This record gives sequence, structure tokens and C-alpha cells, in this order.
Amino acid sequence: MTRPNAGSQPDPWRVPVIVAQIPDAGLHRELEASAAERQAMAEVAGLREILSARAEFDVVPKSGGRVQVTGTVRARVGQTCVVTLDPIESEIEEEVDLMFAPEAEARRLADLIEEGQDEEGPPEVADPPEPILGGIIDLGRLATDALFLAIDPYPRKEGAVFEAEVTAPDPEDHPFAALKALQDNKKGQ
Repeated sequence: MTRPNAGSQPDPWRVPVIVAQIPDAGLHRELEASAAERQAMAEVAGLREILSARAEFDVVPKSGGRVQVTGTVRARVGQTCVVTLDPIESEIEEEVDLMFAPEAEARRLADLIEEGQDEEGPPEVADPPEPILGGIIDLGRLATDALFLAIDPYPRKEGAVFEAEVTAPDPEDHPFAALKALQDNKKGQ
């Protein structure tokens, strides 16, 4: 997952979980971004503001060093209406269900899936797992990415409708009007 305007900026909301320390029964995490984290996230996403950002995740180890992360990200974001330019607020609720795998396995599975998509027909293969980098899964980054993907890029204030100004074309204003004028001048001579 890539973020708009991310460049080389550090992740604004970090909540690392060390995979080796996840108990066999899994763990449950409830996260809430601080005001500074929300402000940094808003800057990266090009938003007016992020008024709240919360996430709940269940992190469960699976076979082969894999880890499944499921949960919900909720946020309230301040944007600008693309029609009226008025400030508006939007509620976001995004479900998350991702599988993570050790980096080498994730890369190998991604390559296998890519090779399989060269064949004709629609791909019926699931997405490859996300890589576990440095033995850590960053739940803050996961929540941030889910939030950014759920943001409406063209928010509209309720009831706002864009109406383009429509003018009737002048019958004398067409590509051949100049030729017609020349022809009329010749006839008049």
C-alpha cells in the first residue's frame, strides 16, 4: 500500500508489534492517534484536518510464521467540498483483514501470483500477504493506510451539485463561418 505524498517522510502514526512477542492466542489492540499524529497524517494526506482516528485490531499468529490482522479503522476527517469550497467533515469506517508473512515468503508468493496472471481470463488468486519487515508489524501504519484508502478524493457537501454554465451556440460561430463570410463577399462583388 502506498500513501499519497508519502515520499521519504516517516510514518506519522507508529504502533509497532514485535511478531515474536505475539502470544499463541493472539492479541487485541485498541489505538487512538494523538493530536500531533493526526496533524501529521492530515499533512501527508493533504486534508484540512483529522479530528479523530481510532483503530481496533486482532493480531493472530498462523502457521508458517504468518500473522493475520483483522479489525476496524474509524476516523472523522475535515475536507473541503469540491463544489462549494465549504469545509465539511466526513466519517470513515474501514474494515481491515490482512495476512502478513515473513518478507522472503511474501515476495515469493507475490512473484507466483504475478506469473499466474499472465494467463488469459480473470485472476481468481487472492492478494499476496504483506511482508513482515524486521520482525515487526506496524499497526499505526496499517491504520493510516486503511484510512487514506477510504478517504473520498472528491468530497461534496450534502446537496451540493455542480452545474456547468451552458450557453447556446451562436449559429454564426462555427468552423466554416469565415469561409461563408468570404463566399458572401465574393457574391456581393
